[in-house]
Amino acid sequence: MPGRLIGIARKDRPRGTVELLDRAAIGVETGIAGDFRGAVRPGRSNRRQITIMAAEDWSAALAELGQPVSWECRRANLLSEGVELPRQPGVRLRIGGALVEITGECDPCSRMEEVAVGLKAALTPAWRGGRTARVIEGGLIALGAIIEVET
Repeated sequence: MPGRLIGIARKDRPRGTVELLDRAAIGVETGIAGDFRGAVRPGRSNRRQITIMAAEDWSAALAELGQPVSWECRRANLLSEGVELPRQPGVRLRIGGALVEITGECDPCSRMEEVAVGLKAALTPAWRGGRTARVIEGGLIALGAIIEVET
């Protein structure tokens, strides 16, 4: 069942301020335009060009945590709703005009403890922290875009 894109974010540097967007260009060589992590660098893997998290997983983590925290504090690039994000590397997602391939789990880091004590542990089970992905086909995305798992 398709879902939709309800959040887009980028950072221009490590530990940089998260910028929320209404739309973005995604490129094979750039990931989300303007996001420091998406650019493919010589000799480096492109396995983590984009990170995507399900709103349902974020809500479950916050219920366990017992306090509200805004989704962009997770520092993921994309927030989905209504689609079960796969937990298998190699599965592809069509997001608006772009196609990405899941490469693995986006493990929550110790930085989450700076956001809220216990957040890292709340994000750890069942890939709640999100997925990493590489760009297969670039395109434009916008809030409300359809997200579909390709078979």
